[in-house]
Amino acid sequence: MHEGWVFRRLDELGGKKRPVLKAGPFGSAVTKDSYVEAGYKVYGQQEVVSGNVNAERYYISQKAFSDLKSCAVEAGDILITMMGTVGRLLVVPEGAEPGIINPRLMRISLDKTITDPAFISSFLGSSQIQRLLERRAHGGTMLGLNADALGSLKIPVPPIAEQRKIAEILRTWDEAIEKLEALRSANEGRYKALARQFFDPCHPTFHGRPNAWREFELGDVFRERSQSGEENDRLLSITMNAGVIDRDDVGRKDTSTEDKSKYKLILPGDIGYNTMRMWQGVSGLSTLRGIISPAYTVVTPVSNRIVGRYAAHLFKSRRMVFDFERYSQGLTSDTWNLKFPAFSKIKVFLPPIEDQEKQADLLDTLTAEISVIGKQLETLTRQKRGLMQKLLTGEWRVKVEGD
Repeated sequence: MHEGWVFRRLDELGGKKRPVLKAGPFGSAVTKDSYVEAGYKVYGQQEVVSGNVNAERYYISQKAFSDLKSCAVEAGDILITMMGTVGRLLVVPEGAEPGIINPRLMRISLDKTITDPAFISSFLGSSQIQRLLERRAHGGTMLGLNADALGSLKIPVPPIAEQRKIAEILRTWDEAIEKLEALRSANEGRYKALARQFFDPCHPTFHGRPNAWREFELGDVFRERSQSGEENDRLLSITMNAGVIDRDDVGRKDTSTEDKSKYKLILPGDIGYNTMRMWQGVSGLSTLRGIISPAYTVVTPVSNRIVGRYAAHLFKSRRMVFDFERYSQGLTSDTWNLKFPAFSKIKVFLPPIEDQEKQADLLDTLTAEISVIGKQLETLTRQKRGLMQKLLTGEWRVKVEGD
């Protein structure tokens, strides 16, 4: 045990006025029929999962609140989801609306003279404890936790000043992650707006389409590549989000056959798509040479009619995915396929090559920025997990005033 640290059960960390753990009321006590337009807020899973105390707007009357006051929420309480998605946490901030928890939550009320809610929430949110909570969850069709499973958790309790310092350090990482997530979301919004402007026929910019635009069938602007690869060609795969990547980077078991004689060659500049899932937009522009499964189709852009980079974005657009689904053949979605003969009949309006280049440049830039932000988020998230492991176990000690 580290100097000044003790381990105590979670249900021993409360004060005298309120129980440490309090489950939400029975479902019959809070129903849609009991909601009113204004009054006392009902906190539910949506608030906890989203991390936003204002995510939903459900209220009960003064009388209902009085009847259910034992389930009331105060600033500094920790709310935890107990049904379905278990173990998600939210510390109720100062200024939150007065209200109660709903039947799917449990409230954790701590003695703040010995515990810091942000520290305890961080510990409960650590990967080790989250895995433990999942194991302790029980139920038939829906996972569920109870007060005994939660209350018996052994919690490290360092001196309160140290708890606050650790929580402050972790909050710094949380804030950085939140800012990057907001930046990524903003860039994704910009990308979607530009893609709609460029590709969506319902977008206002499509009215009065310039005369320079021409209508083609995809068979006029793409040629199917049906070549076999060479013995030393690497095995590639095509994913929904990452496009054409090395098969080893997929992160799933390799189910390919040893005999690769029927595998298809794909070259840089080609577009590969999943023949069975093109109706979901599974395609990508290749920057690699390699071979891919016969389940994929490989097409090569006709350079004076369509720019490969432009086509890669076009194929992800709502407009084109709708057409890919419409032209796919098969009785059910499990058997739908879009082979090249059907693919080649889809019609598309294309701007001149120079305009395609400009639009592809804009969309590529946004895509690259989103990718960089995603990698930064992965790095910060990994750093935070490492910090939590070191700080919440006392392996790394922090300096506080007086040290």
